[in-house]
Amino acid sequence: MILADGTTRRVERSVILGPVSELKTMKNAQRSFEPILAEVNSPDYRPAKFAEFRDFADTWEAQVLALQKPSSVKAAQSHLKTYIRKWLGDVRLEDFTRQAQQHFVTRLSQHVSRKTVLNVLGTLGSMLRTAKSWGYCCHTIAMNELALPPEDLRRQARFFTGEQVRKIIAVAAEPYRTMFAVAAMTGLRAGEVMGLQNGDLDFDERVIHVRRSAWYGRVQTVKSKASRAPVAMPEALAKLLNEYLTTWQANPEGFLFMNRNGRPYAQNKVVEYGLWPVLEKLNIPRAGMHAFRHCHASLLIDVGANPKVAQEQMRHSDARITLGIYGHVIGDAQREAVDKVGELLRPDGAFRAQMRPN
Repeated sequence: MILADGTTRRVERSVILGPVSELKTMKNAQRSFEPILAEVNSPDYRPAKFAEFRDFADTWEAQVLALQKPSSVKAAQSHLKTYIRKWLGDVRLEDFTRQAQQHFVTRLSQHVSRKTVLNVLGTLGSMLRTAKSWGYCCHTIAMNELALPPEDLRRQARFFTGEQVRKIIAVAAEPYRTMFAVAAMTGLRAGEVMGLQNGDLDFDERVIHVRRSAWYGRVQTVKSKASRAPVAMPEALAKLLNEYLTTWQANPEGFLFMNRNGRPYAQNKVVEYGLWPVLEKLNIPRAGMHAFRHCHASLLIDVGANPKVAQEQMRHSDARITLGIYGHVIGDAQREAVDKVGELLRPDGAFRAQMRPN
């Protein structure tokens, strides 16, 4: 075996093949042992590496996690500090078997939501896959073999109506006015809005290219491969953007929205100083920047856009994601159809079967 410091030493090991009552004879025991021995005697066999979670977590954080985008790093570091190092620090990687994994999931489920459980398992899974590829003796995470907590009751996300967005854009001061208009009229995520540069705007083709995202003032890649697709720029937004560019102050990197420190705006600051004061003025319940994206998707569905069009504008990898998240909107067409059914079933009126003409 290879120790954490890189030195190699031989270790005598034993393995339980089964009870004598089942194997019965030495010959049967030898047959059961042959596959295990064959693996050790294979020409491809290499001594395995062994380590505790605490030691491997330090290596993985420094060499793998550090190369990921800032938002991913922050979340994973929180998982490492709060749960993995604290609860699994002294556990050896090879001892984190399926049963040990289930014990960890059950314990975690008593403290946090299902979503957090899945996120922590995602960090653990990434660590163990890396460990496996580096030659450590360990068991990777198999989600389909773990009993997970039930789905949480999801509270409907807060989003703005079209009328509310019109009022917000009309009242907000620059640069927030243009930020909110871009978010609501294109469905871009907040970080994608903050990361926009002048060169991303194509007024001839009326599209906006999504090439980066900004997270707490730091530039990073977008959420996924599908997120890199350009989005359509409505004519109304093109007019607002041209107005904004007449007073826009150019900067070396061409960011559309740059704060006083010369960095892209942080989403939480935009919400706190730009959005919430406007919402209070208009007597609209508080919400975050995602409410604009939710509004855009909901209005796409409400005006009759087919699922493929909505998927492409929202840049989801699957149309079912778009409909699953934003398809709860009750539009006029749906209300009209339901009203017709209601009329047919009114208890104070005669039932009238409506037949289609031949």
